[in-house]
Amino acid sequence: MKDSRQDPLLKTIKPLIDAIGGSLIDVDHIKNGDVTLEVEGVIVAAVRLPALHGALDRMIESVERELGAKLSDLSRTAKQRAIRLLDERGAFTLRRAVEDVADAMGVSRITVYNYLNSLHR
Repeated sequence: MKDSRQDPLLKTIKPLIDAIGGSLIDVDHIKNGDVTLEVEGVIVAAVRLPALHGALDRMIESVERELGAKLSDLSRTAKQRAIRLLDERGAFTLRRAVEDVADAMGVSRITVYNYLNSLHR
């Protein structure tokens, strides 16, 4: 990653890569499955996406950062917003997500399902 053409690009996308839990990879270390980044037809770097293992934890941490508190410390209204954000990010497609989010919030599974049902009405 020595070419100066990529510096603005890489600085611009770095927060996005961090938010999804990915890694910026130097051209010399690209592997199969990495997403290559090109500038004017030249591969300047790649993004290595995170494994699915731990994806829910990363989503919860992201929502907590966004809302400024642990899920368990949020008000009822903020918890409903957290559920909406997690749902928009696909968290509830993951196995045991409702149970894990309920545990993180300090509420029952039924409460999480009620919040989800109110979103999808």
